Amino acid sequence: MAAPKLSIRGLGKTFISDRATTVALAGVDLDIHDNEFVALVGTSGCGKSTLLSIAAGLETQDAGSIKIDGVDIETPGLDRGVVFQSYTLLPWLSAQANVEFALKASGKSSAEAAEIARDHMHLVGLDGFEKAYPAELSGGMKQRVAIARALSYRPKMLLMDEPFGALDALTRHHMQELLTGIWERHRLTVLFITHDVEEAVYLSDRVAVMTNRPGRIKTIVPVTLPRPRRYTMAATPQFQAFHREVMEAIRSESLAAAGFGAALGPSDGA
Repeated sequence: MAAPKLSIRGLGKTFISDRATTVALAGVDLDIHDNEFVALVGTSGCGKSTLLSIAAGLETQDAGSIKIDGVDIETPGLDRGVVFQSYTLLPWLSAQANVEFALKASGKSSAEAAEIARDHMHLVGLDGFEKAYPAELSGGMKQRVAIARALSYRPKMLLMDEPFGALDALTRHHMQELLTGIWERHRLTVLFITHDVEEAVYLSDRVAVMTNRPGRIKTIVPVTLPRPRRYTMAATPQFQAFHREVMEAIRSESLAAAGFGAALGPSDGA
């Protein structure tokens, strides 16, 4: 098997303040392969976003290693595109200019940046909105611009931290379909953080479930649903089986955090 695109070994992270010492991650091991879509799920506070921030180079680990294509990740870089729940668009620039800004920062000329930005605005379905400012766009449109910007400089990997978490249900479904379509056509490696199990199963090749804090990988569920994915799959027995498997893994962690341990079986409680 080819070497993984992203390799995480024994990753640990501790936050120390005047009031407390918090071990966020301890002994995280995870491989993500080229062109694979992996979702990361777990209980609130389990360290999902911390792990993604380390992969993005925005945080540094205290233990272990994290590498992309065999090279240690130590700082942010253009080999990784990052999309957060907040859109992080520059309000004084138009939608297309926000994409061009990232391209010019990567060394593209103004003409190159404009052409690539137009292509990526089309890719995310925003033809006709190139000159609109962020304040004139809906939440879903803003996130499309953020995705276009992250893809425009052709990163090796896309890191997404609950990018659709602030959207209403219908817009969220549209964005999931958009992302799946882009990924199925263009194929790139994706690490996707979400608290929505249905979203994780729908989008992913594998779903990695984290333990309670300190976070580590508890189990990995391969999702063997056929592609291209369609939302009608959510009603199928196969989809529901994957959904139950992931939910049970998270639920056992929630019960443990609440002090119930394994006292409640799969059919008890919630």
